[in-house]
Amino acid sequence: MSFSPRLSDKAQLLIEKPKCFIDGSWQDGLEAPATVFDPATGDALLDVPMASPAQAQLAVDAARNAFDDGRWTGLSPEDQSRVLHRLADLMRDNRDELVSIFVQEGGCPKSLAESLNTDLPIEHLRWLADKAAAGPEGGWVQELDRHPWSGTAGLLQREPIGVVSSLCPYNVPYIAYVWKAGAALAAGCTTIIMPSPRVPLTAVAFTRLAEQAGVPPGVLNLILGGPEAGKVLTEADGVDMVTFTGSNAVGAMVTTQAAASAKRVVLELGGKSPNIILPGVSAKDVVSASLHRLFRNAGQGCAVTSRTFVPREIYDNYAELAAEVVAEMKVGDPWEDDTWVGPLIRAEHRDRVEGFVQRAISGGAKILAGGGRPDIEKGYFMNPVLLGNVQITDEICQEEQFGPVGVLLPYDSLDEMIALANNTRYGLNANIWGEHDEAVKIAMKINSGNVTINGGGPLRPDVSFGGYKQSGNGTEMGERGFEEFLEYKHISWPVPS
Repeated sequence: MSFSPRLSDKAQLLIEKPKCFIDGSWQDGLEAPATVFDPATGDALLDVPMASPAQAQLAVDAARNAFDDGRWTGLSPEDQSRVLHRLADLMRDNRDELVSIFVQEGGCPKSLAESLNTDLPIEHLRWLADKAAAGPEGGWVQELDRHPWSGTAGLLQREPIGVVSSLCPYNVPYIAYVWKAGAALAAGCTTIIMPSPRVPLTAVAFTRLAEQAGVPPGVLNLILGGPEAGKVLTEADGVDMVTFTGSNAVGAMVTTQAAASAKRVVLELGGKSPNIILPGVSAKDVVSASLHRLFRNAGQGCAVTSRTFVPREIYDNYAELAAEVVAEMKVGDPWEDDTWVGPLIRAEHRDRVEGFVQRAISGGAKILAGGGRPDIEKGYFMNPVLLGNVQITDEICQEEQFGPVGVLLPYDSLDEMIALANNTRYGLNANIWGEHDEAVKIAMKINSGNVTINGGGPLRPDVSFGGYKQSGNGTEMGERGFEEFLEYKHISWPVPS
């Protein structure tokens, strides 16, 4: 087993002999190894020994000791900030290496691995580094004036919650490491990162850079493991908070496991987001942008806008244009700059996604654009596909496929469209195309934590990201996301009138 020659010597040094990182020491996992595959070829790259539950407990103990003895909390906010800025600098210095590692093991198209998945988390880490120095809004200790009814004055003290288990997904790993572990460190917490076993090398690289940046031993730990190790990170008494991004099924297990000891849990889960074209908008003006947003990273994103709603009178025109756009969309080698749709993460995941499409077609759905597999001998590729002749209650319109699959649904009135868009158990993201003022009015009525208008822009670090309904609990980034990692202490005393 060997790496692609496309990985530079510098990149290979970052992920050489991937191990767990516990209390400042790199340690081989003691459980059976997991094989890392290249999704673009299906080739096995290497075997990574997985951590045992006992090793996961050691990581918890290390983080607990590091928090309690003050080796991180005892540093000034300015010193913590400087460490995090050094980590951001190192990520920037190793940008090309981080990109190539993710392309290699995650199959993400190179252009997206560069922008969304590396450049964005670096800039978000810089915001967190500044936040570490500035502290929460109102400061770490806020004076409270005498309250007229209670007759008390006092202090509101904010302090880090403690030890945080950061459980991360495979589709946006560097974003997750920054939003979870980076935010925990900025708030003064210690943390254990557990990446998806499908992309452990991204976590090894991130952790090596954190070590080089001067994060003290035990403050940031890395566990490469499976469900049993993960269970320790959600159940252990030494953990104060769990932050998880992934499927609703696993999110439910995380919540159940953490509930036994009343841990704080932040979840970012699934989505079935609407892409809304308002009356008066020309299909040719929005169809390309809509489909490129949907099929980026082979649709492996919780916030992809997979359900497109169009006025009935432009349905046929939209479908015709969609067929042309999808036919020109490049599916293939993620290392090539013009590739838009790379492979899915594993063969079994592709089978799962294709199963949704096949059941929809058996139920009467029609392929409007794309479909099938590309003529590529190796790897886990499927062509993007847009389906029509579906009902909002169909499985294909209600369940998250996490693949390059979209549906097109017509509407006859704005009220009907809003009802259709909100007919989902999710509420993570939405996009609306149309005249600005009208689009804003519609956005106010969509049950979603995030709504972009006419394409929006990059995720802002100063604004929280989270969802309604079963898309999760809590938020990440922004002031609200930062406060997820804090405890609030009210100190009060009587004051005569």
